[in-house]
Amino acid sequence: MTVIKKLVTLLRGSAREIGESVVDSNATRIYEQEIIDAKHSIEKAKGDLTGVMAKEMQSAREIERLKNEVARYEGLALEALNKTQEGLALDVAARIGTIEQELEEQAKAHASYALQVSKLKELIRSAEARIREHEREIGIAKTTESVYRATQSISENIGSGGSRLANARESLERIRKRHEDLSDRMTASESLENELGHAALEKKLAAAGIGSDANRTGKVMDRIRARQAGAAGGGTPESGAQ
Repeated sequence: MTVIKKLVTLLRGSAREIGESVVDSNATRIYEQEIIDAKHSIEKAKGDLTGVMAKEMQSAREIERLKNEVARYEGLALEALNKTQEGLALDVAARIGTIEQELEEQAKAHASYALQVSKLKELIRSAEARIREHEREIGIAKTTESVYRATQSISENIGSGGSRLANARESLERIRKRHEDLSDRMTASESLENELGHAALEKKLAAAGIGSDANRTGKVMDRIRARQAGAAGGGTPESGAQ
């Protein structure tokens, strides 16, 4: 039995922890729904208030009617006395007493309604003020929660080596290495072309004075000197040839 009791206690503790976890994870939503429920309660209270206010107005009208009745019957009783109708005056007086008793009851009811209206109005004003305060609090709570989520996201993205930002940095490094490899390959290819390709052979021929481009500068200078000599001898090589 002791083991069973402990197991039951364990299950109750687990259920409580699960319940608290669910409540904690949905605290903002629950808080918001509680505010909505409170607003509905206030609307219902306002409906009840209008009902009490209506009864207060009705009792006020009834009081006014009964007062008018008392005044009318008092006039009738006086008229009966003036006509020496003592018995009739007594009957009217009895009627006035009944009306006045009813008037007292209506006055009590009216006072009770007025008190209820005053209390309900105060309660509603107080509740509405608290709801406005709670709405401000839920706004602050939502903003704070958004900030915490953003902070957590930033922390997760830049905090550890396995984060998204770290992965992006690794991708960037791989791109840079690939670009460096391509650049090195192009430089190597150009160097190999200069060393082993057609351009390398042309350079070697020119250096050896072989080919159409060999000693081009020397040939140009020889032509210029020939023209200079022709001009000094009174003619040009072209005119002498003619």
